[in-house]
Amino acid sequence: MTISTERHSDQFELGLHTFGDVNETPDGARRLSQPEVLRNVLAEAVLADQVGVDVIGVGEHHRPDYAISAPDVVLAAIGAATERIKLISAVTVLSSDDPVRVYQRFATIDGLTSGRAEVSLGRGSFIESYPLFGYDLSDYEQLFEEKVDLFVKLRSEGPVTWSGETRAGLNAQEIFPKTDHERGLPTWIAVGGTPNSVVRAARHGVGLELAIIGGSPARFAPLVDLYRRALAQFGQPEDLRVASHSHGFVAETDERAREIFYPSWAESMHRIGQERGWGTSYPSRDQFDQEIAHGALYVGSPETLAEKIVRTQKALGISRFGLKYGNGSLAHEHMMEAIELYGTRVKPLVLDQLSSHA
Repeated sequence: MTISTERHSDQFELGLHTFGDVNETPDGARRLSQPEVLRNVLAEAVLADQVGVDVIGVGEHHRPDYAISAPDVVLAAIGAATERIKLISAVTVLSSDDPVRVYQRFATIDGLTSGRAEVSLGRGSFIESYPLFGYDLSDYEQLFEEKVDLFVKLRSEGPVTWSGETRAGLNAQEIFPKTDHERGLPTWIAVGGTPNSVVRAARHGVGLELAIIGGSPARFAPLVDLYRRALAQFGQPEDLRVASHSHGFVAETDERAREIFYPSWAESMHRIGQERGWGTSYPSRDQFDQEIAHGALYVGSPETLAEKIVRTQKALGISRFGLKYGNGSLAHEHMMEAIELYGTRVKPLVLDQLSSHA
């Protein structure tokens, strides 16, 4: 059996992403342990599969506020407990990993799940993996460029000859297991808005995943245009896809969604802001509301989310949208409610609106 590389769908795909945020009980009385969070992530993914969500993505971090450090292991567990949902990393930090082992692990998941695995490659928004695995941050750019180059060559699933400075070379070596995909394991490069990263994705002939975490999503339109032009320039297939990833939350009403999500979002932004020197104050409720109204926060009722996702699709021409549904202390119980609404209400509304506009 041969499967198209990108497994094109005739309809727009909606995904859910999580980093396994170490969160709290609904009453805020207790912070969960990381093992509890991992088990909850599995339950969330199973529900997503049951309610028709197309893709589940899990991200890699190596820090106390996130429970997922091995996305491939988590995705393997999800794959064994689900039937149809696609399984993607969000992202795999390739710079501090080995491309051969990453390919083998995801190819293994792909075989076990009848072709449901994908990998999104990135350098990570945090840098804790570099010292953890013995890499020098001064090699930040070279590590990613060389390892992406090798990973893309592995997608041929034939004998690979490669040399570089960041790992030992290969001389006509084959990698196992193989997949059933015509062009190798479905692969994306995640970018945060840097034109050079967009061109890299096009040059290597992989999908482009836009991490849109602030400001208007429409401002990324020039990057999508750059990607399409670069694909043509490098002679790459024109059917390669563009996806976007943003934070958000859905509840029965706009008011309920904002009341539940604001405290965890503000806490998370405050913590990251302190780490990165953005400031020490908590984001105000007005800032939160402005980011929902004009920026990249997808928070509200099913109708509100569907309308904003459709606007994003029209502005960027994406074929997949991924919502990072967990954030900071947000309780598992609230996330389960949001997942059910996302699959049963948001997805049908989005598809209906896109169909009517076609």
